[in-house]
Amino acid sequence: MGKRIQPVAAASPASFGERLASLRKAAGFTQVELAAELGISQRMVAYYESPAATPPANLLPQIAAALGVSIDELFGVGAPKRRLAKQEGDSRLRRRLLAIEKLDVADKRQVLQLLDAFIERGQLKRKAESRT
Repeated sequence: MGKRIQPVAAASPASFGERLASLRKAAGFTQVELAAELGISQRMVAYYESPAATPPANLLPQIAAALGVSIDELFGVGAPKRRLAKQEGDSRLRRRLLAIEKLDVADKRQVLQLLDAFIERGQLKRKAESRT
């Protein structure tokens, strides 16, 4: 089990768990989605969001990367890392599209062909409905 880093008490009145929950919600993740992204259970995310808990140090870089913040910001220390403006739309869809980009070329081609087929079907359906 990894060593746990304790948050600096004077840096921020909020606990690590409160900051984690706030950052998770700002990034558009549910506990279940963040857990899947990190490869842990939803119960562990809920535990890390409790007032007295902190995740192991080896998990902190993954959490920070998933939420788009620095490790310092997770602990409320230092200046916040500049975040991308929150985009409109479905954040779950956006994360899935990013995951598709990481697939190998053959798998990515298959996924894109499937998406193209659904998009074309939807366009044809709309055209047929507008003619009636």
